[in-house]
Amino acid sequence: MQATANATTVLYDGSCPICSREIQQYKKGDPQGEICWLDVSSPNFVAPPGQSAEALMQRFHVIRPDGSIVSGAAAFVHLWEQLPGWKKLARVGRLPGMLNLMEFGCEKFLHFRPKLQKIFA
Repeated sequence: MQATANATTVLYDGSCPICSREIQQYKKGDPQGEICWLDVSSPNFVAPPGQSAEALMQRFHVIRPDGSIVSGAAAFVHLWEQLPGWKKLARVGRLPGMLNLMEFGCEKFLHFRPKLQKIFA
């Protein structure tokens, strides 16, 4: 599935067992299929203009309906805002200073992700 206009598009690393499990949880909150889910690790994946699959594999990214791309904590908060069961968490993420704290956590997770992938593989 390719990105569609007026829809949020989630770019995720489907080769990461942790990421895949997390995405499956988010997909449960999107039963109408209103969000476009793109596995960057898929051989059929075509990166958006100005992006590379390699760079997109390094972090969680979301393409907003206006075409802008956000990554890390901002991408998670944007996704949560789209999912009914996650809206409260999105509001917490929008509190002053929370995005910075969450981004710090994302960076720490990315540092340990290769080791964690081996455990969850």
